[in-house]
Amino acid sequence: MKKMIIITSFLTIGFANYLQAQLTQVELFSGLDKTDFTFFSSYTINESQTLSVNTLAFLQKFKDDDNKTFDEIGVQPTLFYNINKNIAIGPSLYYNSFAGYSERLSVKFTIKNSRVLFVVIPTVAHSEKTEASYVEMMTQFQINRPIKDKVSLWLNGQLLTVWDEFKKHSRSAQQLRIGVSFNGHQIGIGLDFDQYGPNPIKKSSFGMYYRKTL
Repeated sequence: MKKMIIITSFLTIGFANYLQAQLTQVELFSGLDKTDFTFFSSYTINESQTLSVNTLAFLQKFKDDDNKTFDEIGVQPTLFYNINKNIAIGPSLYYNSFAGYSERLSVKFTIKNSRVLFVVIPTVAHSEKTEASYVEMMTQFQINRPIKDKVSLWLNGQLLTVWDEFKKHSRSAQQLRIGVSFNGHQIGIGLDFDQYGPNPIKKSSFGMYYRKTL
């Protein structure tokens, strides 16, 4: 089963590489406690734009040797069917260095205009490692305020919570970014809060971030 998941993941990502990207975003966050790298891309794969492939990949690495057990890698390609401009639904395959492989089904609710983006993604999933189900909720927001031509202030946030078997806390995270964008290059300060396990072990990090949207 794992071999099939790996093959399917590479086929999905490989197929997307033949397409013209609608959105590609990379972010590097680094502080005294840890460094994060995040990659996100979104492609439409048909003329009517009802099908899209979203790919998320991230790396989290702590600098203190005592926290190395919390280093984390994740890769997730998702095929969404866009019901309308606000609602999409689709399956995904997810690999996480903590939790292993899982099959997932997500619904994405999106509200956006030129200055605001708000996304809520509830997910139900099945873990290959634990052979059990879990539920996840992710919320993202971006707010920008133009200052002058090609310069704007940005506030970005992401909230995540995961519950094993729909009742036991597994993982949560909150990220906040405040910065300035100039000619598409965004730089500023960031805060990360992470919680692990049913009796949450809490980690926090303050640092600088750089984000580029292609």
